[in-house]
Order: sequence, then C-alpha cells, then structure tokens
Amino acid sequence: MKNFGSPGALAALLAFNGGFVDTAGFLGLQGLFTAHVTGNFVTLAAALIEGSHGIVGKMLALPEFVLVVALARFAGNALRRRGKSVLSTLLSVKVLLLAAFFVMAVVFGPFTNADSPAALLTGFAGIAAMALQNAVHRVHLASQPPSTLMTGSTTQATIDLVDLLIGGAMPNDEAARVRLRRLAASIFYFAAGCAVSALLYWKIGFWGLAVPVVVGAVAAMMQIKPEQ
Repeated sequence: MKNFGSPGALAALLAFNGGFVDTAGFLGLQGLFTAHVTGNFVTLAAALIEGSHGIVGKMLALPEFVLVVALARFAGNALRRRGKSVLSTLLSVKVLLLAAFFVMAVVFGPFTNADSPAALLTGFAGIAAMALQNAVHRVHLASQPPSTLMTGSTTQATIDLVDLLIGGAMPNDEAARVRLRRLAASIFYFAAGCAVSALLYWKIGFWGLAVPVVVGAVAAMMQIKPEQ
C-alpha cells in the first residue's frame, strides 16, 4: 500500500474492512448485509417468500443505519465546535463497535436463528460500525471512492477505462486516470476483504472478526487531515 498515512491509504483500509465485515455478516447472520443497505432489501424479500429466519434484522437494518449516520453527523458537528478531532474520534468509536461485533459473535454464535435477541444485537453492532464508516467516509474522504458501494465504483471504472482506451475522456484524460486508479484500488481492497473474510469464516468462524478490529484500530491511529 503506497503512501501509508495518506487519505488513499485510509480509504483502502476502510474498503478492506467494508468487504470483510459485510461478508462475515452475510455468512454468519443468514444473509444480513452490515454495510450494503440495498442488499438487505433483496434478502428481506427472499426471506419473506421463503419463510426463513433473519427477517427482523433485515427490516431493522435500514432505520438503524439511518439513525447511526444521523448521530454521527450530530457528533461530528459537536466535536468540531469544541475543536476536537472528528475523524480520529469517530473512527475510534467504530473500532469499539467492531470489537463489540466480534465479541458478541464469538460468545453467542454460531446463530441458528438470526432473529434471536443475541443474533440481532450482534448484527446491530456490525451495522452500526459500517454505518459510522460510511458517514465518516462521505464527510472526510469525499474525494475517495466509497468503501462499501462497489456497484457505482465498478460502473465508473468501466466507463473511465473505455474512455481512456478510445480517447473519449479528452481533454480530461489525466483526471480519468487518477479516478480510475482510485476506483480500481477501492474495488481491489474490498474484494480482498471479502475473500479473506470468507476464508477465515470457513476455517475459524467468527474468530476471524478480530482482523477488522485490528485494521480499524490502525486506521483510527493514522494522522490524516480531513478533506472537508
């Protein structure tokens, strides 16, 4: 990873964690996406038709996600007024949420019923962590590609690649190259997080969630000036 300590390096760590936590939640909580709101609409519809578990968690995922993003915005404004570091503080809170997700998953899991109180609380910790990550990224890393939304990133990367190949990006070809590099890196690290998460879940179950806690702690300790 080049330029460790840069906004791009922080975005890469967040993308890795986004893929990791989303995959672990999907595998261990019967299709619950902790970071992918759209995915929960799909899996909720499937659960309703099939009559499977996990309906409650998927229904509550969106309102919880919205609530955490709103709270993050309020907290960020309050910290800024007091002259505190918004980015490092919110990322530190995210680490605590990831740690709670890890501990509850290991203690209470594996979950045969994703609608049980223990499974719901575990899922809520993961969703809160990813909602906070999304809020932080949107505000403080606005020039970097999203760390959890790969559909839009893949679409834009494909458009930029085609434009560069046929010359359609002129006269902004340099901007397209920079954007394409950032998008490709985000997609790569997210995919790497997914792959590592799936492998570790297969081998050691929820114990693999220790990895995003460590990665999140490294990200929180990085000294980076917010972009906004």
